[in-house]
Amino acid sequence: MFVEKDAKFSCDWWYTFITGSAKQSLIYGIWQHRAFLQLPKTDLHPAQTDPGRHGPFIEFFHVSEMLGNAASEAASQANCDLRRQIDEQQKMLEKYKERLNRCVTMSKKLLIEKSKQEKMACRDKSMQDRLRLGHFTTVRHGASFTEQWTDGYAFQNLIKQQERINSQREEIERQRKMLAKRKPPAMGQAPPATNEQKQRKSKTNGAENETLTLAEYHEQEEIFKLRLGHLKKEEAEIQAELERLERVRNLHIRELKRIHNEDNSQFKDHPTLNDRYLLLHLLGRGGFSEVYKAFDLTEQRYVAVKIHQLNKNWRDEKKENYHKHACREYRIHKELDHPRIVKLYDYFSLDTDSFCTVLEYCEGNDLDFYLKQHKLMSEKEARSIIMQIVNALKYLNEIKPPIIHYDLKPGNILLVNGTACGEIKITDFGLSKIMDDDSYNSVDGMELTSQGAGTYWYLPPECFVVGKEPPKISNKVDVWSVGVIFYQCLYGRKPFGHNQSQQDILQENTILKATEVQFPPKPVVTPEAKAFIRRCLAYRKEDRIDVQQLACDPYLLPHIRKSVSTSSPAGAAIASTSGASNNSSSN
Repeated sequence: MFVEKDAKFSCDWWYTFITGSAKQSLIYGIWQHRAFLQLPKTDLHPAQTDPGRHGPFIEFFHVSEMLGNAASEAASQANCDLRRQIDEQQKMLEKYKERLNRCVTMSKKLLIEKSKQEKMACRDKSMQDRLRLGHFTTVRHGASFTEQWTDGYAFQNLIKQQERINSQREEIERQRKMLAKRKPPAMGQAPPATNEQKQRKSKTNGAENETLTLAEYHEQEEIFKLRLGHLKKEEAEIQAELERLERVRNLHIRELKRIHNEDNSQFKDHPTLNDRYLLLHLLGRGGFSEVYKAFDLTEQRYVAVKIHQLNKNWRDEKKENYHKHACREYRIHKELDHPRIVKLYDYFSLDTDSFCTVLEYCEGNDLDFYLKQHKLMSEKEARSIIMQIVNALKYLNEIKPPIIHYDLKPGNILLVNGTACGEIKITDFGLSKIMDDDSYNSVDGMELTSQGAGTYWYLPPECFVVGKEPPKISNKVDVWSVGVIFYQCLYGRKPFGHNQSQQDILQENTILKATEVQFPPKPVVTPEAKAFIRRCLAYRKEDRIDVQQLACDPYLLPHIRKSVSTSSPAGAAIASTSGASNNSSSN
């Protein structure tokens, strides 16, 4: 143990040579070992300690106290500075929040004002088009009232012109028949006419039955042909104008219905849903849903908000099933990320009877509306659309677990810019099937648990098979749908059950009888396109190509190969399928 003298000597020696932080460390060390150094408690306070006895230690404690006070003051000052900075940052944050709120409020105000102006313009145009294109009128039939369409003056004028042309054509045909009665007796061999023959008239029937010379006959016949040609050209122009007006009328009728639905919607006054989505105007209305164009105030982008409204008279069990179905669609769609698939951004509930899904907004119409307007499209345009659809299907079958869309149809294919020569996006995954390990078998496929759902014109025969066990399906369901869509784009009609209702298709087993696809002579389509359709519409699913083979199909590749290489499994399958299809077609 140190004696007091040794301790004093050691401290005097060390104190001479140390400075700064080392001295502070030494002071702390002495303080921690004061019991070991036998320092009395009073030595800790210079006012109560003998300076001669423990001078160095007293000075150490003076330094320690000064350093402690300085550190405390510095820490206190730093704390005050930090608090001041936090207060300044908080004030700045509040200022920015207030500014952001003002910007959002102004954005909402401008968007609502713009939306109101657009709504007013749409209604003004609709009122003008009512006179030009037509309108619905309510007609009473006994005790019931029905809506009846009345054409506007544009159609009435064209119909009058058609009636005029028909009347003139009938008159010309009547005159041609009369002219035929006045043919020269021997065409091409008659002698030149004399003045006496020209002046001779029939005593019984008058001048109408006067025989003409060959020159006179040909002259009159040429006049009639020219008049008929002119009427035919004029009729073609009127028919083209009539078809154009019909397309415009379809848009007009669609707009009339949209305006009517919007005026009767509870969301017509631009509410902000979920404190984020400002509804602007109605895009369309379905059975249990309304779709609004909206603005995402958080992400500053336009979106499509689909509002699902359940029937309040439904039982709770039915509401729960519908909501469960919608949640399933949301979970499937939310994970998808592909440029050819409409993105799903958000999902939230409004109340117990309604909920919303927020989707990517696309400006154009769907393919179904385009085909109703234009009937068909060129093979080049149709091929481009099919290539994009197949690209999306390839993605759906490469993710884990893979997905069958099951409801591919023109109504679920959006044309981004409204034309057939641009980008497309697939939407509506409400009937999609997840091919997980529990339900899907690579050989047999998976059981179809929702038989009867879907759009029958675009479903393959295996979906209509009725037996003790549910039918087995695979991604070849989507391949069949691709073939039907491609056929419809090229020919303007569906390959099976074109003029039938879904009920008729089911009752008459139309799709079950669709063993072979027939191609009309017009319009002209390349043999490669027909072969591609046959591969997609192979009756037996075992003979039909799957999505992976579809993506490698030679018709969709940049350069169409005349012969398909059978060196790869996909090529061999395509070649064998094509051969089987062609053989069945020839038979």
